[in-house]
Amino acid sequence: MEYFDKLLSKNGQAAIALSRVFLCYESGERVPTISELSERLNIARGTIQNGMRTLESSDAITLENRGHLGSFLRQKNTVLLLQIIGVNGIVGAMPLPYSKKYEGLATGLISSLENQYGIPAALSFMRGAKNRISMVMENRYDFAIVSKYAAEEYQKKDPDMRIVVEFGNGTYCSSHVIIFHDPDADVIQDGMKIGIDRSSIDQENMVRLACGDKEVQLVPVEYNSLLGRVMSGEIDATVWNLDEVKDRMAKINYRKISEMHDSDTNAVMIVNAAREEMVSILKKMVSVDDVLTTQKMVENGTLTPSY
Repeated sequence: MEYFDKLLSKNGQAAIALSRVFLCYESGERVPTISELSERLNIARGTIQNGMRTLESSDAITLENRGHLGSFLRQKNTVLLLQIIGVNGIVGAMPLPYSKKYEGLATGLISSLENQYGIPAALSFMRGAKNRISMVMENRYDFAIVSKYAAEEYQKKDPDMRIVVEFGNGTYCSSHVIIFHDPDADVIQDGMKIGIDRSSIDQENMVRLACGDKEVQLVPVEYNSLLGRVMSGEIDATVWNLDEVKDRMAKINYRKISEMHDSDTNAVMIVNAAREEMVSILKKMVSVDDVLTTQKMVENGTLTPSY
């Protein structure tokens, strides 16, 4: 299309950068001045002005000049602004849906992400919070679902990852527990083989917490194989999700992890903070109450999961 061909020009690139800015503003709000935008985006004033004309002439935005008060956003065409920046769909990364709680969360998210903008939304399922967060930070996915514990641990080394939605305690899992092959075991002992999934921030850190200063052998195992390895006796113990133990009706000895806080049970949605427009859009799209209502219905068996 001729209009979108214009976006390849210098002025068009300015229009794209400006579209990201205006997606973060609501009608009636004061918008930055040309000078402020020039400094913020590191684009020449004249190019900023041309980019603004491009957006206004295409009806992507309508501005109102109020003299010394500045310019205000009268209205915006969110669908067009998203098209201009190349957002034709939203894709998020979630844990593999092992449990009814995850299935409920996925179903609730897909339902909540159905939006007035007509943008299709989809979920990709991937094990390991490290993997999911990395995909978001590389801009290969728009958001990811991880525990608040994993998100806060990751933020210690990369503050550019931002939590945009928090679903609350008990939404990621009910709790994590230590599962044992020996039906009489109640603590980790020296000499045990302990399964560890190093792609999972939660599981890896909680294994190390549970082991403390015990002399154990840490055995790398993918998360979905941990239960089977413990039941077969290939490993003596590991940390696992209590919901999955119950959902699979696994007859296995388990003990609650002591000194654990609730952030490991709290599901959060994270994004790359550099994508301010995605932060703004997802906050508007996702209704925490609707997601949690759907999750509970799936857990109770009154709604068939669909994601």
